[in-house]
Amino acid sequence: MSGLTHVELLWIEGKIERWIRFGRIAHEQILDRRRRVVAFAPGSVFAFARWASNDYGTLVSRVDILRACGPGEPCSTVPGVTPGGEVLLRISGWPKVQSVLAAVDAVDALGLPPEDACPDHWRHVHNRISAGQEPRPYARDRHRAWLLRREMTA
Repeated sequence: MSGLTHVELLWIEGKIERWIRFGRIAHEQILDRRRRVVAFAPGSVFAFARWASNDYGTLVSRVDILRACGPGEPCSTVPGVTPGGEVLLRISGWPKVQSVLAAVDAVDALGLPPEDACPDHWRHVHNRISAGQEPRPYARDRHRAWLLRREMTA
């Protein structure tokens, strides 16, 4: 399984939740009923959400949208992601995470898989939400332009 980006997922109801919101999983290994490891092929885009709480409330709410890097490519380290990935979006704090999830749902509502959306859109969403502004919605014409641009550079 070398060359793949591995993500450790964990689900302890009401305490720790790490899940994949979207992405094409290339491989999955179930470790036990609460833990599993999923892997993504180089170039794949995926969203990794993390949430944890204790007796006093939420400790962390975070969502990262990453592009899985290939062997030898530079990548950023992200907890739970081996070896890491190219960060397209990194947001923390529940209200901002909810805004990201709403942006993902909006792409889904167009009938497009979020992992196929232009990576620049996720960078845009990151920048706008970080600045406290509403991101512009993704549109079919922008998606069509992205597909044509990708085809020309491939």
